[in-house]
Amino acid sequence: MIISRTPFRISFFGGGTDYPVWYRQEGGAVLSCAIDKYCYITGRYLPPFFSEHKTRIVYSKIESVMSNDQIEHRAVRAALKFLKITAGVEIHHDGDLPARSGIGSSSSFTVGLLNTLHAMKHRMMSKMELAEQSIHVERHILKEAVGSQDQTIAAFGGLNKILFSQNDKILVEPVILPPEKMINFQDHLLLYFTGFSRFACEIAKEQIRETRNRAKELHQMRSMVNEGLSILTGPRQVNQFGKLLHEAWRLKKSLTDRITTPAIDQIYSAGLRAGATGGKLLGAGGGGFILFFVKPEKQKHFKAKMKKLLEIPFRFDFSGSQIIFYNVH
Repeated sequence: MIISRTPFRISFFGGGTDYPVWYRQEGGAVLSCAIDKYCYITGRYLPPFFSEHKTRIVYSKIESVMSNDQIEHRAVRAALKFLKITAGVEIHHDGDLPARSGIGSSSSFTVGLLNTLHAMKHRMMSKMELAEQSIHVERHILKEAVGSQDQTIAAFGGLNKILFSQNDKILVEPVILPPEKMINFQDHLLLYFTGFSRFACEIAKEQIRETRNRAKELHQMRSMVNEGLSILTGPRQVNQFGKLLHEAWRLKKSLTDRITTPAIDQIYSAGLRAGATGGKLLGAGGGGFILFFVKPEKQKHFKAKMKKLLEIPFRFDFSGSQIIFYNVH
């Protein structure tokens, strides 16, 4: 039995510049973090005791099939084929947060699944190998409209500046802060669920189509990575980070009219009135989780005003995708 634990992520700045249609021409960068909310994947080779099925996959539904080619879950089927696993397996998925909500859940699933399957084959992969293989599976096998940051931050964990070069190389630069400064930064972040789910892929496809028409905005969004980093690592007040988030959200909304909705705009405006310095909707857009930047001394009032929404307390995760249980015979 193998169990992997893989974090979800929050992206602060640079989202959109991690698509190859952009970074293969201009280079890309993001500032993002992993959080202590996880995707758990349990895997084992299924003993051949069951005449009615050879493989069993358990997620929001249960699949029992005689051949791995019959698996309906596209990512599971693709990962098994990619790693040339033909034996019967049992895979269970559990997540701390719902899918299709802007926290990179699909990529965390792929990273965790590949980590588990490699461990079942008695292989320990590097974090970069996990990230690159997950990008390959999602982009080239599943043909998904995905960037490259979600898989990378899920594999590595931590608070990082991630660079994407024209030759497809990825460079992960951890953000190093004194402990008290890291804690203070985390203490300003509040995460809420808007109650809306969406399929990010369709929004991402439209954003990709509009990339060349949004060069000015994307260059600005990329420059915010370094500005955000300078706020965290330099002498400036951390509250400036919240104001920069507000500017980033304003820019992101201009990329396509599908990123926000009237209901989300109302939630964001209510957050600003309640005392937030800034914030942003996470992920491609359309719904899911929204992040606010609020001074700790204002948070009691803020939470009272936003009590109709579900708050998700969190801290950063610095481990990335891990095998947390390994017992094979």
